[in-house]
Amino acid sequence: MRTPLSRRSLSVARQVFILQVAIVVLLAAGALLALLLQSEHDVEREARNRSVAVAQTFAHSLGLQAALKAPDPSAVLQPLAEATRKAAGVDFIVVMDTSGIRYTHPQPDRIGKRFVGTIGPSLAGRTYTESVDGPLGKEIQAIVPVTAPDGRVVALVSAGLTLKNVTGAFNHQLPLILLAIATGLALATTGTALISRRLRRQTHGLGPQEMARMYEHHDAVLHSVREGVLITDGEGRLVLANDEAKRLLGLPEDVDGRPIADVGGLDRRMAGLLLSGRMATDEVVETGERLLVVNQRPVRPGGRADGGAAVTIRDSTEMRVLSSRAEAARRRLKLLYDAGGDIGTTLDVVRTAEELAAVVVPRFADFVTVDLADAVLDGDEPGPGADMRRTAVGGIRSDHPLYPRGALIDFLPSTPQARGFGTGEAELVPDLATAPGWHAQDPPRAAAIVEYGIHSLIAAPLTARGVVLGVVNFWRSEEPAPFDEDDRSLAVELVARAAVSMDNARRYTREHALAETLQHSLLPRALPEQSAVDVAHFYLPAQSGVGGDWFDVIPLSGSRVALVVGDVVGHGLHAAATMGRLRTAVHNFASLDLPPEEILARLDDLVQRIDHEGDAAAMDGGVVGATCLYAVYDPISRRCTMARAGHLPPLVVRPDGTTEIVELPAGPPLGLGGMPFETAELLLAEGSQLVLYTDGLIEKRTRDIGDGLELLRTALSHPDRDPAESCRAVLERLLPARPADDVALLVARTRTLGSDRVAEWDVPYDPSAVGVVRGAATRTLEEWGLADLSFATELILSELVTNALRHGGAPVRVRMLHDDGVTCEVWDGSSNAPHLRYAATTDEGGRGLFLVARLSERWGTRYTPTGKIIWARQAPPAAAGAEPDPSAFLDVDPL
Repeated sequence: MRTPLSRRSLSVARQVFILQVAIVVLLAAGALLALLLQSEHDVEREARNRSVAVAQTFAHSLGLQAALKAPDPSAVLQPLAEATRKAAGVDFIVVMDTSGIRYTHPQPDRIGKRFVGTIGPSLAGRTYTESVDGPLGKEIQAIVPVTAPDGRVVALVSAGLTLKNVTGAFNHQLPLILLAIATGLALATTGTALISRRLRRQTHGLGPQEMARMYEHHDAVLHSVREGVLITDGEGRLVLANDEAKRLLGLPEDVDGRPIADVGGLDRRMAGLLLSGRMATDEVVETGERLLVVNQRPVRPGGRADGGAAVTIRDSTEMRVLSSRAEAARRRLKLLYDAGGDIGTTLDVVRTAEELAAVVVPRFADFVTVDLADAVLDGDEPGPGADMRRTAVGGIRSDHPLYPRGALIDFLPSTPQARGFGTGEAELVPDLATAPGWHAQDPPRAAAIVEYGIHSLIAAPLTARGVVLGVVNFWRSEEPAPFDEDDRSLAVELVARAAVSMDNARRYTREHALAETLQHSLLPRALPEQSAVDVAHFYLPAQSGVGGDWFDVIPLSGSRVALVVGDVVGHGLHAAATMGRLRTAVHNFASLDLPPEEILARLDDLVQRIDHEGDAAAMDGGVVGATCLYAVYDPISRRCTMARAGHLPPLVVRPDGTTEIVELPAGPPLGLGGMPFETAELLLAEGSQLVLYTDGLIEKRTRDIGDGLELLRTALSHPDRDPAESCRAVLERLLPARPADDVALLVARTRTLGSDRVAEWDVPYDPSAVGVVRGAATRTLEEWGLADLSFATELILSELVTNALRHGGAPVRVRMLHDDGVTCEVWDGSSNAPHLRYAATTDEGGRGLFLVARLSERWGTRYTPTGKIIWARQAPPAAAGAEPDPSAFLDVDPL
């Protein structure tokens, strides 16, 4: 019987016929193509050979070189070339000079024009052939050199043919070839047709796919599927039964062809269904211990009513068991998958414990408690016998009698928690009511837990890197069945995943605490006393890790003050340590009274050295980088000089409320090197506020940095506020709830040192001027109400002015400043630096700077473009105490 599919497909006979005809046609076409290619090759070779022969013959002809020397070579050569061309049967002969200008051509209008082709090889003395698109069409041309007796190439001769004018033997052979191909094709087709007719009779017109599919279906139905298949006929006989049907129904191997009623071992209900021949769809039949799902369809070949039936059988018993196991495995895998994504979302130990409890309840346990060693909460590793702190509690209800969160629990050795903590293995307690070791921990509470309905427990230790951090307790109450070994394995897997996140959070907590402690120890605890500015400051480390931001207020000589903010790239211990090194370096450089741009240049060199030392690669896996802003304010001149290295620009709030961002050259960040730093100078009115900050204050993922600067400018536009109020206003407006980076803010309001607190004198370059300076200084101190400092001031000025006159250079000038103390400054035009030394008893000099150092609170030297300044600062009388005894500095005994 042919199916519709078989009628649509090609039979085997027809496919063989088409294949053989196709082979013959391909062979004939291949032969024809080969002849075409050979003919084309022969034509081109013939054209090349003829072109070379004609060109060489003409190039060596007698009289050619004499014609080339004629006044008009074309008049002599053109007739000779045309005659030779026609006699030789070529399409053109062209004579040209060494520049390629034609003397001859079949088309006279081409004479005098440049030859179309390659003449380089022929100029070198070689014969060259090529195929070009010339004036006559597609051409094969040869270029031959014409050489003088001395070997020089004096001209070139080209001869060639167009391919359309070259005929070959193929044109004459083509009819015979086509006739032979047609004859062979006809004979092959006839023979193939005869073979195909015989093959069609043998295969009954079936195609190869139909034949293969018929056998494949037969094997698949009978042997491959996990489903029983039966076929019965209209007379009640079992025609066919596959292996699965025999297994499910318990049939013997020789059952095929036997009457159904005579088959031994066949259940009577199943036999009745098979004999009935009725249609059945997913009908459940119980046979022994199996529940079979039966589908039966009548088969009526040829339209007969008694054609029998086809039956399929499935074992639903095994499917139910397998589906229940698969569903349980799916739920467990889903729980583990969710645990991997939901546990450890933060680097917080307590939050990680809470996430574990949230994932497990109620999908695995009805209640979960997480007990961690106290040391773990502080970021440390627990020691043996550590007490447990209940860190997280989760459950389906909140009225449970379990230990509350925050309770400190000392588990007895007999409890499963203590055993698990000691061995690192999970403990399974199927029945809490009969577990004496667990009851011994707290009998009243244990009884309350059992009475509440909690009946089973798994205590799984949190183990990471071989260290037990705590214990996770899984409690069951709603499901009557206790925890089993499969549940214990799942609990171990859950806790193992949580332990990795817990240990990461613990280590982060420890590193964060260490970095924060280090950073706080490196930052200024209290700002130094100075009279140039009123300062308010704020610092907040990042939530995700301590960074390297810092700020500083450094008093300088001459009542000046340096304001500094900086930011080291990265977070962690290395960033904090690098910040400390840079802050110390800034203090050291500032003590030398270097200008801002030079201080940044030296810091840049220091950062490069730190980077080359390899500390960055060892600690953080990257290079060291930092930004810095350094500003120096002089309360006398009211000038502020500043420079920055990749840092955000400062803001200035004028006394009239105008707030502006200082246009300060950015400069490269510290550590890049190779670029100089530039300074800017501002004139600040008294009461102006200078605001320095780090990028953590204004940068935010959801906000552009320009918007952050505008918010900062708006928050500062209130000149009536003092620095502390301005600092609070900025933080209320800009400080994020959980800063991703460190935040440092420094607000300084400027003061001025009026002319009534500054005294200056030009000193003549004469030793007698020392006494005049001492007298003027004494009168000035009396005006300031600081007569108690007269003795020390006279000694200091005497020594400094005398040194300037003896060892320095003109001009010499003296300035005295009165802020919270008195500073004496002596200016001279020499750059030679004085040095403190200890004079021997027999030395007549060398005690001057020693006296200055003993009488003053601080002293030093700073350099100017025209010389240097030696300064000495004295504390106010209240801090200085009684006037010093001069005998303490002279080698005499007091009277």
